[in-house]
Amino acid sequence: MEKHINCSSCNMSITNLVGSVRFKCPKCGKQELVRCAHCRKIAAQYACPECEYVGP
Repeated sequence: MEKHINCSSCNMSITNLVGSVRFKCPKCGKQELVRCAHCRKIAAQYACPECEYVGP
């Protein structure tokens, strides 16, 4: 069974969505953050659950 990956901002599933990204937290580098194309476009905020870094 495949793990569902959700956007860190809106919690929408990003499976097979074009323009989505996965990256490590820019501050702590421990947590993987996920962004859907829509949240990237509107610069929705996201927060790292490990270090509480907030990004655009």
